[in-house]
Order: sequence, then structure tokens, then C-alpha cells
Amino acid sequence: MNLLLRTAATALAVWLAAWLVPGIGLGPTQATGDPSGDVIVTVVLVSLVIGLVNSVVKPVVKVLSGCLILLTFGLFLLVINAAMLMLSAWIVGMFGVPFTVSGWGAAFGGSIVISIASALINGITGANRDAD
Repeated sequence: MNLLLRTAATALAVWLAAWLVPGIGLGPTQATGDPSGDVIVTVVLVSLVIGLVNSVVKPVVKVLSGCLILLTFGLFLLVINAAMLMLSAWIVGMFGVPFTVSGWGAAFGGSIVISIASALINGITGANRDAD
């Protein structure tokens, strides 16, 4: 149940980031020009890939960049979050999912919006609580 709540929270946060941050798009890519992309399916697929990237790749990157994280008092984690968002956009783009992040500025803004929104939604729904 927690996995479904977290996926829904991340999907809502991705939709919010695409709505608020210029440079993050959920529509058809310029290469395909396909206007029939379903937004709900897109945000769910993107949220699943974000969850996978955050659980597999992000811990390795955090361990490898531990000195930079300590040196910058944790601010380098913003760079890591932006890179994970760009990696997720690249992965889903390889499968033809119409989700784009147009640069580092959009990635920074989007990662901040997604982090805050998903944390708030997970806190409200109780998705982060351990099962008793």
C-alpha cells in the first residue's frame, strides 16, 4: 500500500512540477509530434522511473560524492537531485514517454518542487510510516 501511495504522491508532484516549472514538459516531444500522449499514464511512468532511479542510482552517487556533500554542507544534494531528474527524463525518453527536462535550471527547479510536494503529500497520507 505504501508503494502505491508513494507512486501516486510522486506522480502528483511531477504533474505539479511540469505545471509550475518552465522547461519541464509532459506533452509530446518535438521528435515524435504525437499529441495523443495520456498525461496520467505519463506521470505514473515517470514517477515509477524516478522511484527506481532514486533507489538504485542515487545511493551510489551519494556515496561517491560524499566529500562534496560534506564540503558544501549538503547543498551538493541539490545537484544530485537535479541530475537524477534529468537521468529519469532521459530514461523515459528512451521508451518514447513524452517527458522532457530542458536543462539544468529546469532540473533544479523541478527537483525542488518534486521533493517538497512529494514530502508534503507523503506526510499527509502517511506513506512514510512503517507498517506496524
